[in-house]
Amino acid sequence: MNTWIRWALAILAALATGIGLAGGLLAFSSNTPTFDGERSVTIPEGTSFETTLDSLESAGLLTSTRSMRWFGQLTGWQNQVKAGHYAFASGASNWDLLDTIRKGLQTPVRVTIPPGTTPEVAAQRAARNMAFDADAFRAALSDSSLADELGTTPTDLFGYMLPDTYHFYWQTSPASVVEHIKTSFDRFAEQDLRDGLDAHDLNVHDAAILASIVEWETGLSDEKPRVAGVYLNRLEIGMPLQADPTVQYAVMEEEGSKRRLLFADYDIEHDYNTYQFRGLPPGPLTNPSRSSLRAVARPESHSYLYFVADGTGGHTFSRTLREHNRAAQDYYELMRQRRAQQNN
Repeated sequence: MNTWIRWALAILAALATGIGLAGGLLAFSSNTPTFDGERSVTIPEGTSFETTLDSLESAGLLTSTRSMRWFGQLTGWQNQVKAGHYAFASGASNWDLLDTIRKGLQTPVRVTIPPGTTPEVAAQRAARNMAFDADAFRAALSDSSLADELGTTPTDLFGYMLPDTYHFYWQTSPASVVEHIKTSFDRFAEQDLRDGLDAHDLNVHDAAILASIVEWETGLSDEKPRVAGVYLNRLEIGMPLQADPTVQYAVMEEEGSKRRLLFADYDIEHDYNTYQFRGLPPGPLTNPSRSSLRAVARPESHSYLYFVADGTGGHTFSRTLREHNRAAQDYYELMRQRRAQQNN
């Protein structure tokens, strides 16, 4: 073989090796800064490759936008961007980044539904990390067809939005989110509440209603079974529930937000006002927490019929109206003293 041919082959081999090394570096070398944990990026439907590069850069996920652009052009993957929410750790290469995005290998986002809240607040929280907006989530909660499929009504559906942190893919529909949470409630009720509810002759709907009252009565988990016991005692003897949270619900229905109750509010003609109507209100006031639901299924057994705030975040419980009136006077006197101290 002539010398020049050998030289040509050697040069070609060197070029091929260099190109291979360069391609490997372009594809597999880290193209992200050093950082702890993960950083995420959300890519809406119809986003172009250039806009995707801008989003990755803005999220602090690109060391070299140019190398990512070259890699996308060389592989042809620049036309395969899929919408979604993606998270990456430090050290990710162009291959890691773009292969994940072109395959739509999304990272689920967290949706936290707080307890004892309103549909408006829950919708805002749900939409915070999702592709849909708060109005779309509210619409799903009000969808009569969806509620019927889930075995309830639009009026009651929110009461079954079990407080928790859930994980969904970013593009999950509002209806699917609502369905998943309602299914979680049903599973919890069957596994954790059923025996206790049967023992007290309560169905799940009644439990959700009573638990929603307990939820708004006290924030102390260890006090909830006692509060639930009071209301169950009242129901058993046919005594009106006279639950302040039901009056607060009526006020919210009329005025749009909570406020300090006035004596006149107890006379509001509203189906949920248990000072005006005996028995449970028609539906849940809010979405009760697991602790409130468990309190109803496993209430404290006692003979209390009354309770009033004690001024320290809890309540004083009484068996007779005379005891209750005395405890109420003690509370009012404590509040009077506190106001006097504040004015001095």
